[in-house]
Amino acid sequence: MTAPPAPGPAAPLVRPALVLGSTSRYRRELLARFGLPFDVQAPRVDETPRPGEAPAALAQRLAGEKAREVAARFPEAVVIGSDQVADLDGEPLGKPGGHEVAVRQLTRCSGRTVVFQTAVQVVCLARGFDEGALVPVQVVFRSLQADEIENYLRREQPYDCAGSAKSEGLGITLLQALRGDDPTALVGLPLIATAELLRRAGLDPLRAGA
Repeated sequence: MTAPPAPGPAAPLVRPALVLGSTSRYRRELLARFGLPFDVQAPRVDETPRPGEAPAALAQRLAGEKAREVAARFPEAVVIGSDQVADLDGEPLGKPGGHEVAVRQLTRCSGRTVVFQTAVQVVCLARGFDEGALVPVQVVFRSLQADEIENYLRREQPYDCAGSAKSEGLGITLLQALRGDDPTALVGLPLIATAELLRRAGLDPLRAGA
């Protein structure tokens, strides 16, 4: 009687695929710090604020909708959705999209504190996981002169940044102080909260490559 073959090495655990539900280059660059392979998918979500919707609620809703919309197309994947809304006294400031709006935004922000509300949602339908976090960062702007605003915008052109200030670039010169738990939240994806959510979803950045 032939003996059964000896068992081979255990098959490696299959890691769930990771998908970033955002086309933001800033979020791609931040997520790449984890050293995990990931795909990028554009979420099909209407980002129009609802009447009377507070900036923090808007950021959380959109982060969740983005993650769930992409997760519906990739149910086995771990999907990250994120959104950021600049909050000036309860009023949302979106991406300016152009020079004139950016001038108006920075003129309003001059000498004031703006709270950048950054939300992240991690969803994996196959695992029944759907959790998120909101990470606010208070940004205190200096009193800005008109020529400073013009020079900054001409040089950096931060028209795809909420509130028209790109803190990881020349925009840091517009600021007096930053107050928050995670500086990456201001760039667009709070990595401390994201890492914790990924661990809870079964994808630990420190163990995935082991």
